Amino acid sequence: MENQHPFTRVGQQAFRVATITGEIFIFLIKAISRSIFSTVIIQQIIRQIYFIGVRSLPLVTISGFAIGVVMAMQTIGLLTRFGATTYVAVVVGLSMVKELGPVITALMVAGRAGSGMSAEIGSMKVTNQIDALKVLAVDPVRYLVTTRIVATVVVLPILTAIADVVGIGGGMLMGVTQGGIGTRLYIETTFRFIKLEDILSGLSKTIIFGLLIALIATYEGFKTKGGTAGVGLATTSTMVLSSLLIFISDVFLTKLMLIIF
Repeated sequence: MENQHPFTRVGQQAFRVATITGEIFIFLIKAISRSIFSTVIIQQIIRQIYFIGVRSLPLVTISGFAIGVVMAMQTIGLLTRFGATTYVAVVVGLSMVKELGPVITALMVAGRAGSGMSAEIGSMKVTNQIDALKVLAVDPVRYLVTTRIVATVVVLPILTAIADVVGIGGGMLMGVTQGGIGTRLYIETTFRFIKLEDILSGLSKTIIFGLLIALIATYEGFKTKGGTAGVGLATTSTMVLSSLLIFISDVFLTKLMLIIF
């Protein structure tokens, strides 16, 4: 193995990436093709909305507030040199709604809810509970995958909007207390420069982020093997792969949003 040509190793890794990508795509097609919502499925979606959305709210809120505060503190020091302290509201507001809010929220949800989904489904896989669902004539993909994808796609924009508001509030707190900006002036400046298209471009990204988080988490859960050790590996893979895909997709989505808006 050590004597392998570098191009051979690169080719093997490329083939592995292509294989995993294909498997995930097929997994997504299965989830979409089985999107038939019965009463049981709707109840499961509501349960997942609570698990993914409501229980992630404190973490997202604290993260958003902290990011807004830090952004404001850093920006005030810079803008004070140019006598443009008022524009800290613009920097913090646009940064939150277009980039920081969506990305930070997605990372927090991937870390808390994504890893939880992967661990739950992985535990069901290694204890044969998924096979038990099949025996009970319950489609495991529809029950475990589709419901989580729908729930994540629904709640992530809502969580992001909350993080945006809280982050802007944190920036305003620093702007008023450290920058000497009036509260009314800060709010007016924020609303003057943040347009609807800025908000929509950020929230649109979260739909894709939510799809990626739920898809990767459920995929890793379904392919879990090897007992409890396998569950741990699946959870780690979910966090790493979800975070990586969030950053990579954000690059392309940002370019797309700039073209659209």
